[in-house]
Amino acid sequence: MGILNVTPDSYYAPSRYHSGFDLDTGRFRDAALQMVEDGAEIIDLGGCSTRPGSETPVPGEEWRRLEPALKVLRDEVTNVQISIDTFRAFVVERAADLIGKEFIVNDISAGEDDPQMLKLVGDLGLSYIAMHKRGTPQTMQSLCQYDDVTEDVVGYFEEFGEKAAEAGITDWWVDPGFGFAKDASQNHQMLRELSKFQKFGRAVVVGISRKSFIYKPLGITPDDALAATQAMHALAIAGGADILRVHDVAAAVKTIKMLG
Repeated sequence: MGILNVTPDSYYAPSRYHSGFDLDTGRFRDAALQMVEDGAEIIDLGGCSTRPGSETPVPGEEWRRLEPALKVLRDEVTNVQISIDTFRAFVVERAADLIGKEFIVNDISAGEDDPQMLKLVGDLGLSYIAMHKRGTPQTMQSLCQYDDVTEDVVGYFEEFGEKAAEAGITDWWVDPGFGFAKDASQNHQMLRELSKFQKFGRAVVVGISRKSFIYKPLGITPDDALAATQAMHALAIAGGADILRVHDVAAAVKTIKMLG
């Protein structure tokens, strides 16, 4: 899953395809086509940064960023699934009107931030990535208290499964939420114990690309974290990850191939 952000403030600057007020359409198109050529099976499009401390744009601004990018993907990028990284039902509804009902909803709140989300996804028959987090981008890093982080997050998804069934969502995937209300040691624990999330019989999505728990202990920046990220990706694959959400598709594909 390749990451394309139409935001001005995502934590890894090269993933941004937003030039001032508008989408940098040409660069965005070229990046999407390159990701497909490099082996991306899904392109994950985000119009709202969720890094710690980020400010959340109003719904209309999020959609204003996403709409032209979705048109480019719809009209000019083929042979790839589209995933929309949003927690707003409003955005999902607009996207369905624009590109049809074949995309994936990637919701960092697992439906908690918009009470209309789960019902809408069920009604539209969309695939859905449910991610675990606590709080907001402004508060989540103060909410890292768990009895046992892996067991607590597994329990969260046990409860989510009941909500999904009630909403009519049949195809949902598990994202443990690395970096969202987890400290570095908790992220590493979940990575070591990733196989526990396979109990649901659902695809396990891992999003750790160039995140702070990888680069900060090494004293480097996200720009310098490619090699360390691939080492963590190898651990994730060995632990049972089905989908890697990445900034660097070509490198991730090579890592997957090396592990057979």
